[in-house]
Amino acid sequence: MIQGFKEFISRGNAIDLAVAVIIGGAFSPIVKAITDVIMAIIGGVIGKPSFDEVGAFVINDSQVQPGTILTAIVNFLLVAFAVYFAVVVPMNKFKEMRKKEEDAEEDAAEPTDEAKLLTEIRDLLARQN
Repeated sequence: MIQGFKEFISRGNAIDLAVAVIIGGAFSPIVKAITDVIMAIIGGVIGKPSFDEVGAFVINDSQVQPGTILTAIVNFLLVAFAVYFAVVVPMNKFKEMRKKEEDAEEDAAEPTDEAKLLTEIRDLLARQN
């Protein structure tokens, strides 16, 4: 039983998950800051983006606010929007630039032994004709 647990922990999945949770926690303040800026802009343009009172009703002196679900959905979409445009798009551009640089380096690299040999064969055939 202990051996099985050691194998589980030493597998990459558990360690990768732990790293992802830690990085996610460290990344959270960045996402919150971006979201706060977007929420402030939206709040300045259309007012406080809260839909808590939408569809509210009372049952036996308890207020039910189904609009809180709508507020949570809007907040999720704002966070997704912020993360996509502030992190994902720039990272994709960065990866694209690095790939172009790597491709350019590969194109400028010295020919392989096979390429040299093929060139010699081509040159010999050209001289024979």
